[in-house]
Amino acid sequence: MDRFVLTDAQWAKMEPHCLGKVSDPGRSGKNNRLFMEAVLWIVRTGSPWRDLPAQFGNWSTAFRRFRDWREADVFKRIFDALSDQPDMEYAMIDATIVKVHRHGQGAKGGPSSQAIGRSKGGMTTKILALTDALGNLVRFRLMPGNRFDSVGVAPLIEGVEFGALLADKAFDSNDIITDLNQRGAKIVISQHPRRAIPIPLDAEMYKWRHLIENFFCKLKEFKRIAMRACKTDRSFEAIIYLAAAVINSR
Repeated sequence: MDRFVLTDAQWAKMEPHCLGKVSDPGRSGKNNRLFMEAVLWIVRTGSPWRDLPAQFGNWSTAFRRFRDWREADVFKRIFDALSDQPDMEYAMIDATIVKVHRHGQGAKGGPSSQAIGRSKGGMTTKILALTDALGNLVRFRLMPGNRFDSVGVAPLIEGVEFGALLADKAFDSNDIITDLNQRGAKIVISQHPRRAIPIPLDAEMYKWRHLIENFFCKLKEFKRIAMRACKTDRSFEAIIYLAAAVINSR
C-alpha cells in the first residue's frame, strides 16, 4: 500500500488532537498516523471494514478505535484544527443528496432515528453545507433526503458572521431573507418567479456559487460519502469531518 493521503503538514496539525498521546494514560497511541490513513482508505474506497488491507492491522481493532474516536469527537476537533481561518467575506449555502447503501440502513429505531428519508432517489440523506468564500466547509447538517433545503438553514448560520450569503432558489425563503436583513448581510439568492417584490441580484457575485458545487464534487470523490454506507449519523458525520479536513487543507 504505497498510496497515502496525508501530507506531513496536515499530520502535524492533526496529531495533537488524536487519542493515545503520552498524556493520555491507559491508551495506546501506536502509529496514530497509520490508523488515520486506514480510516481514509475506508472512506476513499467505500469498502467494508472487513476488507481493510492487512498493512493497516486488524480490521476489528481499527473499527473499534474509529468508534472510540468518533464518540470522543476527535474527527470534529481535527476538522476545526485544519479549518481554523475561514474567509467569511461572504458565505455560500447549498445541499446535496446522497443515496443510502443497503449497508447504511438498519440502525436501531429505523430510518426515522437517523437522517434518512425516502425521496425520488429512494432512501437518501441530504448534506446541507455552509462554506466560506473559498468554498471550504465551515459547517454542515444532515437531514432526511425528503426535507426541504431551507429547513436547516437557521441553525446552520446561527452565530456565524459573513458579509453576504450566496444560494440558489431553494433558499428563497421569507424567514431567511428577514434574518439576512437583520444581520445587514448582502442577499445573493436566486428567487422564485412568484416573489411579489423581487430582490436585486448581483449576477456576477452569484457566479461565485460554483465554489460550493466544487466542494461537493471533491467530497463525493470519497466513495463512502458519495453513497452513504454508515448506519448512524454519528459515523457519517465523523467521516465527513475527516474528508472535509483533508479537502480544506489541500
